[in-house]
Amino acid sequence: MQEKTLIATRESRLALWQAEHVRSLLQAMGLDVDLLGMTTRGDQILDRTLSKVGGKGLFVKELETALEEGRAHLAVHSLKDVPMDLPPGFDLVAILEREDPRDAFVSNRYASLDELPQGALVGTSSLRRVVQLKALRPDLRIEPLRGNLDTRLRKLDEGGYDAIVLAAAGLMRLGLAGRIRARFDVQQMIPCAGQGALGIEIRSDAADLRAKLATLIDKPTWLATQAERAVSRALGGSCSVPLAAHAVWQGQTLMLSTALGHPEQTDKPLLRANVAAVIADEQAARAMGTQAADQLRAAGAADYLSAA
Repeated sequence: MQEKTLIATRESRLALWQAEHVRSLLQAMGLDVDLLGMTTRGDQILDRTLSKVGGKGLFVKELETALEEGRAHLAVHSLKDVPMDLPPGFDLVAILEREDPRDAFVSNRYASLDELPQGALVGTSSLRRVVQLKALRPDLRIEPLRGNLDTRLRKLDEGGYDAIVLAAAGLMRLGLAGRIRARFDVQQMIPCAGQGALGIEIRSDAADLRAKLATLIDKPTWLATQAERAVSRALGGSCSVPLAAHAVWQGQTLMLSTALGHPEQTDKPLLRANVAAVIADEQAARAMGTQAADQLRAAGAADYLSAA
C-alpha cells in the first residue's frame, strides 16, 4: 500500500488554497496526499506587527516542527514568508510558477492611490509598503493592519480604513480579484522578495521526495526569486527592514529592481539599486542579488540597516 504524503499547512483560507493546489499537482503524479492543518504563532499574534514579535519566520516554525517529527513530509509556504536561511536539516526544494507579484490597492470609495484625499487612512503592517507609500504620498496616514486576508478585508468594510494594500496574488487565488481597484506598477511599488510565488520545504534527508518535487520547479521563477532573496540575505533582511526586491525577465536578461527605506524615519528618501544581467543558473542569480546589495550599501544602506 502506498504511503500517504502529508502536507503541513497553516489553516487560513489562503494557505489551505495553496496547499490544495500543491496536493492536486502531486496527485496528478500518482501520490496519495493529505493535509495537516496547523495554527502558527504568526496567526495567533495579531495585536503587534511582525517586526516586533519575531518576523515572518513565525509562520513557518510550527510547520518545520511537524516535518522534523515526521508528522508531515512537506510544507507549502508563501515564498515571501520564508526566511532567507532555513534551519539546518531543512531545504527549499521547489518554487512554483509565480502568480501576479504586484501589490493591490483595495478601497470601497476610491479607485486609486491618486484619488485618496489629503490625510487619508491606509492600512498595512508591511514596512516595505509603508516606506514606498510615504514616498508616493507623504500626506497619508498609515496604520497597522494584521490578520489573514479575510480579516483585513472585513476591517476595511467596517470603515476602519479609506484603503488597504494587499498582495494581488492572494486575492486572485481566492477568487477576490474583483476587490482590486488598482494594481501598483512594480517600479512604483516594488514587491518584496518572492511575492506571488509558492515554495515547498522538506527535510534535507528526504531524497526520494526531493526528486519528485523537482519536477514542479518553474525555472524562471526559481532564478528570479533566488536573485531577490539574495539581496535580503546579503543585507540581513527581516520584517524590521523595509526592503523591496523584484526581478523580471526580458528574454534571457534578468532585471532586478530594489529599494530600501528607513525603518523608523519612514519619510527619509528611498535608496535604490538596479542590476541587469544574462542569467543562466542559480549561482549567477544569487551573485546578481549580492551586487544589488553592494550598490545599496554604497548608497548608504548601513545607516538605514543599523536602525532596524
